[in-house]
Amino acid sequence: MSLSNRLLFALLGIPLLVYVLMATTLAVNDQDMSRTALEQRLINAGQLLAPALGDALQEADAQRLEALARQLLEREDLRSVTIYDAQGNRLLALGHPTQAPPASTTPRFTQLDTQDVIWRLKTPLMPSTMQLSAVADTSSFTLPGWLEAEADTRSLTLGHYRLLAGLGLGGLLLGLVLFLVAFGISRYATRPLEQAREVLVRLDKGDYRPRMAPYRPREHRALASAINALAEHLHHAKQDMQTQIEQTTSELQESMETIEEQNIKLDLAHRSAVKANAVKSEFLANMSHEIRTPLNGIIGFCRLLGRSSLDTRQKEWLHHVHRACDNLLMLVNDVLDFSKLEAERLTLEQVDLDLVSLVDEVLGLQAPEAQRKHLHLVGLVYDDVPASLKGDPLRIHQVLNNLVSNAIKFTQQGEVIIRVMLEARDGQRVLLKVSVSDSGIGLSETHQKQLFEAFSQATPGHPRQFGGSGLGLTISRQLIQRMGGEISVESQPDKGATFSFTLPLQAGNATEPLPELSLHGERVCLLEAHMPTRHLFHHLLTRWGAKVTTLAEMDSSRLLIIGVETQADGAADAKRWQQAIDSAPCPVLLLVNASPFELPTYRLPHGGEILCKPLSRMQLANAVQNQLTAPTAPVDGECANRQSETLQLLVVDDNTPNRLLLKALLESESVQITLAESGEQALSLAQHTLYDMVLMDIRMPGMDGLETTRALRRLGNGWATCPIVAVTAHVVGSERQQWLASGLDEVLLKPIDEKQLELLLKRFLGVSPRESNQYGNQPSRESASSFTSLAVIDLEMGRRLAGGSENLAREQLRRLIDSLEASGTAIRAAYEASDSTALLDEVHALNGASRYCGVPELALLAETLETRLRAGGIESAGTLLDDLYDAIERLRAERHNL
Repeated sequence: MSLSNRLLFALLGIPLLVYVLMATTLAVNDQDMSRTALEQRLINAGQLLAPALGDALQEADAQRLEALARQLLEREDLRSVTIYDAQGNRLLALGHPTQAPPASTTPRFTQLDTQDVIWRLKTPLMPSTMQLSAVADTSSFTLPGWLEAEADTRSLTLGHYRLLAGLGLGGLLLGLVLFLVAFGISRYATRPLEQAREVLVRLDKGDYRPRMAPYRPREHRALASAINALAEHLHHAKQDMQTQIEQTTSELQESMETIEEQNIKLDLAHRSAVKANAVKSEFLANMSHEIRTPLNGIIGFCRLLGRSSLDTRQKEWLHHVHRACDNLLMLVNDVLDFSKLEAERLTLEQVDLDLVSLVDEVLGLQAPEAQRKHLHLVGLVYDDVPASLKGDPLRIHQVLNNLVSNAIKFTQQGEVIIRVMLEARDGQRVLLKVSVSDSGIGLSETHQKQLFEAFSQATPGHPRQFGGSGLGLTISRQLIQRMGGEISVESQPDKGATFSFTLPLQAGNATEPLPELSLHGERVCLLEAHMPTRHLFHHLLTRWGAKVTTLAEMDSSRLLIIGVETQADGAADAKRWQQAIDSAPCPVLLLVNASPFELPTYRLPHGGEILCKPLSRMQLANAVQNQLTAPTAPVDGECANRQSETLQLLVVDDNTPNRLLLKALLESESVQITLAESGEQALSLAQHTLYDMVLMDIRMPGMDGLETTRALRRLGNGWATCPIVAVTAHVVGSERQQWLASGLDEVLLKPIDEKQLELLLKRFLGVSPRESNQYGNQPSRESASSFTSLAVIDLEMGRRLAGGSENLAREQLRRLIDSLEASGTAIRAAYEASDSTALLDEVHALNGASRYCGVPELALLAETLETRLRAGGIESAGTLLDDLYDAIERLRAERHNL
């Protein structure tokens, strides 16, 4: 449905629906009221004339009787009036009575029959002399007769139909007026979009002259400016290219004067062509970057729109838009990489990498799609693969991620398996063989030959059915060739495919990786139906020193590991698994091939955990260790500080007051603190010392917290199991889960709560920090009607945050106030430059710094501003920045009081 149709529907349908409801209510109420009024009028008229008619009947006054009856007939618009005596004889009949048999007995009370279209009223005729006595007892009197009157109600129906006709005519007039209004509004809203489409179509055809006229609404004006800028850019690019073509043509014409000059010119033309190809590739790379900028904005606004209230169809439409944007972004990325390769601008790094962590990262990225299809996704890194390797982890990750993504895309059921094995070793160089196997649709020999060509896929229908640009495998082949390897494929139709590539890498000492933990002969019962997954778990448990037992030996096992399929037979299988869990005398690890939102609910009477497959090796090791409470395996000599009584903690934060405060809170005789002001410095320290725990800030210049964490995990030598805790002032939505999936073990929010810190140390290290003082630690966040109602400085709060030290609280305040001028200047510069990333970094830094000091007004403003920036972008921050600047000035004015 188009935008104009939706506007017409909203502006026309809702008022008409309200009008129909009101008209229906009015019609129903009018019909009920008309019938009730007629019924009451007939009864009242009969009862009013009954005494006079009774007197006339008793006195046998026929003229008076007829006059009264005619008066009743004419006044009440009755169809007929009939009077009967006590024996049922008809004495008088006026009008057009129906031939209904008279009643056998005189009615004692007034009766009105409203079942048919003709209503019948029966009223006993009681003389006035009998009225008072009859009130006490009517059974002792003999009535002289009764009155029977008939009324035709079809006039009521006719009046009801007239009302309906009037309401319908009014609805038609209202609909016409609303249609004209809605049509005008829709044309006003969609006319700029139609003009934008026409301009883009003409730009696509090579006509760069059209421009969009400026509009008054800000959104339309921004769209027109962007399209006009694009047209200007394309126009200049065409002129430059035309100039180059004309210049080259002129040179070629001049070169035809002589054969010698022709040869020279021909050589120059060849060089010019090579340069033009490089310029073309560079232009393509630049254009890919330019396209990414508006595309990222579209994706961001789609995500913001997804957080609003939408109905089911709108969510479905938004999902399609978002999916199309993701596909387009993937296409732009492929074109960018392809252009870099063509322009010889792609450089390969030689840094430390850990293939186990790299494979686990790929599995984690592709896990949602595999879980959606209920595919088994398994990563096998053989033990002979060295732990310390050097290469380009980003490009290896890109190739492996592309192959696994393709395997999942073309596989509807079964499995996708990654295998990394040692092919050859020559001194400090090793040759690895990496393969990705699937059970998907497979490839014929003809399709395999053209598979690695640019912009091609297996069959012509695959781009439409499965999406993609056909560049992924071409880029992967060129990357592998640049790293010195070769890529190949083996496949048969409907029997899956196996993509393999060789990878020559520097291996250093080429030592095998150490076990992640030591289980010292613990007995673990393993139930896993998928054979490759079972072999992997069995091998890892055996390598860690566990004794893997069967179901018959479960009574002597310390842990039961069960692999559960979500495609099982519903309640029956769930009941069977629950019985197996109940019968187990030990904790249970349930490994379910499903997303976290689809995890089944099982009762674990002896403890345990439910995890999603695929699991990384560290996730499995941590889960097994947590359930068995066994210490990790000892590491080499560099890790001797773990065996000492003094704990070594590393605090990584780019903010000096934050580092000093964490050191003051944690340092004691049994805890030694090392400070690092950047991710690079932390990585340098970690290469010489294995710390017991790392407190990591997330947003830092250079290497941020997530990049530093991944680099630490790749170091090996115990860093794979070292607890790394994120310390941040702000976390929104799903960021927490993303950080945990990136290698972090926990997220701790600023300001630091000493109770939470104590629980954290007990959880990961089994120790408690030094005794905290009697003061609480978490400042109360009292709700206020405005920011200015909060105190500028609260020394009591600052003393609580500083662990009870007033001197430290004042020192923290002085450092914060001294840094406010630079922070305010940086925030103003970022906002004026519309640099949302820099603005968010500066506000986040200010938020983190203010949470350690007793400045409730500034802390609340900084936290609110960061939330708005993350949720609504830089456009939503303008109204709050002035309050932030005022709060900064008020706090700086208090500097002399400290």
